[in-house]
Amino acid sequence: MAARIWTFLLALMLVFGVTGCYVKQVRHLASDSALLKVGVSTREEVVIFLGEPDEQQEVGKGVEKWLYRDKDASFLEKTPLIGKHIGSPQYHQVVVTLRNGIVADCVYSSTDEDDMDWANDYSWQRNSK
Repeated sequence: MAARIWTFLLALMLVFGVTGCYVKQVRHLASDSALLKVGVSTREEVVIFLGEPDEQQEVGKGVEKWLYRDKDASFLEKTPLIGKHIGSPQYHQVVVTLRNGIVADCVYSSTDEDDMDWANDYSWQRNSK
């Protein structure tokens, strides 16, 4: 009986130990993009600081735009069924423009899912028929 308990506890510790090793990559787009210097930073430095881009777009000859996106939601906002009523996640975006492999522009923006909800919150805006 004691051996069964020890085996169970060992298995339980192993399961929690293995799941504790799971790490989701954390992106800090605001602070990482601040490390880039326009006119100085290279393509390699962009990859070092921000990682591989989520989207790449070739704009012209020697000009590329790299797009990085991230979504932050709290634990309660991730809860099924009730999460969407508790709050709204924040979306972060960085657009890096590279000209001949050098950073020409870097723009960071952050929005909330319900940022534009104010546009429809006045009764006088509704068309009455």
